[in-house]
Amino acid sequence: MADFKAARLSSDIQRIIGGKLRDLKDPRIDAERLTVVRAEVSRDRSVAKIYVSSLDGMAGAKEAVKGLESASGLLRHEIVAVLGIRKAPELRFIADDSAEYSAHISKLLRDLNIPDDGGTEVQDDEKD
Repeated sequence: MADFKAARLSSDIQRIIGGKLRDLKDPRIDAERLTVVRAEVSRDRSVAKIYVSSLDGMAGAKEAVKGLESASGLLRHEIVAVLGIRKAPELRFIADDSAEYSAHISKLLRDLNIPDDGGTEVQDDEKD
């Protein structure tokens, strides 16, 4: 059986941390280029893994993880305040390369040079 409370807590933590990125003053955290990809809370809600991705690649994501780890106390306090829970889970930040990968795929798709011939319309004689 799925643990719906843990799934809901995961999405709430992802939303809170994503919204709080701009307020963090650490120079290692570039809020405009950083994305919280997903959060996973353990079944007992004691640990939360937060996956972050940077448009600067893995190096930028790893640097941001260091900054987020130093701000984890502030982020846990914010989670407790917003959600009204007694104890926030331990936050473990993990660098993810999904933003860099999606930018790479977008570049590959733009470089395909597929001619736009408008071939998606159905001709009148093809309808029958």
